[in-house]
Amino acid sequence: MANELKHTPLYQNFVDLGAKIVEFGGWAMPVQFSSIKEEHNAVRTKMGLFDVSHMGEILIKGPEADKLVQYLLSNDTDNLETTKAQYTALCNEHGGIIDDLITYKLREKEYLLVVNAGNTDKDFEWMKNNATNFDAEVLNVSSDYGQLAVQGPNAHDFVQEHVNIDISEMSPFEFKQDVEFFGKKVILSQSGYTGEDGFEIYCKSEDTPYLWVSILKYDVAPCGLGARDTLRLEAGLPLHGQDLSESITPYEGGIAFAAKPLIDADFIGKSVLKDQKENGSKRRTVGIEMIDKGIPRTGYTVYDVDGNEIGEITSGTQSPLSGKSIGLAIIDRDAFEMGKEIIVQIRKRQAKAKIVKKNQISK
Repeated sequence: MANELKHTPLYQNFVDLGAKIVEFGGWAMPVQFSSIKEEHNAVRTKMGLFDVSHMGEILIKGPEADKLVQYLLSNDTDNLETTKAQYTALCNEHGGIIDDLITYKLREKEYLLVVNAGNTDKDFEWMKNNATNFDAEVLNVSSDYGQLAVQGPNAHDFVQEHVNIDISEMSPFEFKQDVEFFGKKVILSQSGYTGEDGFEIYCKSEDTPYLWVSILKYDVAPCGLGARDTLRLEAGLPLHGQDLSESITPYEGGIAFAAKPLIDADFIGKSVLKDQKENGSKRRTVGIEMIDKGIPRTGYTVYDVDGNEIGEITSGTQSPLSGKSIGLAIIDRDAFEMGKEIIVQIRKRQAKAKIVKKNQISK
């Protein structure tokens, strides 16, 4: 099976470090190096390093690149600068989320879209098929890039020590190009998927192993997908394929800030999203915390205390930070009330839970 899976440039490094490797989105990826809890706590207290080279990169360039990018994406791309990245959604005609992604405007008429690993081919085809009326090229450049994420309270100082520019004034979602990091040219983006401060570093594919080894010479924990998932859940960040999907809109999935249906420009799914902005969506995503024992798992049914079905769990785990069982659920809008008690069907038994804030990191 391993032969059929795609490998990032760091696959051999994972093997050498004794990582537990699993299939994820068609890739052979490390789920853990030491333990999920150790790696999770390293990111919350010091610093962790993730390989995210499996993510896809799609380049859109040409005379009408601006118009095409706006037509494809739900956010207002007219606001994009060559120093500020933007979180957005790629929606279908019904407003459902084909993928959530980050857009980087590299220069005039040239955009880099960073998409989820398992969706890269599907996204690329969708973008190409919807580009026929625009004078712009859509290129899958994923194999050109490696991507690392350095995350945690020590990340900013660490990165500053190893780059050739002053990053003290950088703010979340700001990025800089042609930065030298350990002597290699990279795109440095102050972003991540953990709820901590940190950076995502885009490098040439062939430079990835050198940078990985260079970073791990310091007090940095290599981290796998397991900790990435528990960290993002504590921070209330959605995962496409679970909390976001082609049948969930940005308003239902809790990423309304990434949809701007009131702008003049047209984009795919705009009319549905405009209606939901003005009239509300029928469902919404909430944070939940178990009161009774049990972990809420994806697909478990959620009821109100009167036994009416009101939704389902989209993600769940036991928080390494608090020890509590937490999750995200999509429920009927009318059933929402902060602090409200609900019931989760865990296999053959019903367990009490309550609605809480999605971001459960106490800073």
